[in-house]
Amino acid sequence: MRLYVGNLSKEVTKEDLEAAFKAFGRVDEVAIVKDKYNNVPKGFAFVEMPEKTEADAAIAGLHGKEFKGRSMDVNEARPRPERSSRGGYDGGNRGGNRSGGGGRKW
Repeated sequence: MRLYVGNLSKEVTKEDLEAAFKAFGRVDEVAIVKDKYNNVPKGFAFVEMPEKTEADAAIAGLHGKEFKGRSMDVNEARPRPERSSRGGYDGGNRGGNRSGGGGRKW
């Protein structure tokens, strides 16, 4: 079961989270989300626990608890919303039928 862990201090490490969640069962993965430009933690993470009963126990035991100076939010992670497959360059046509060119109209 994938868990969302929010309201984390910037100083929290993967090891800190793994230790906190291991008190409730097996932890397969811990991923702290970081800003892609400056690599600074964004204040949330995802924890993967394979057993639903253990994950539910972690939610009950850790949600709202103080962790490194902040009250953690721990919930079941929601699935990522589908992103449109339309990507790339659209020819510069951003919502209008503009023709190129310029100059004077006679």
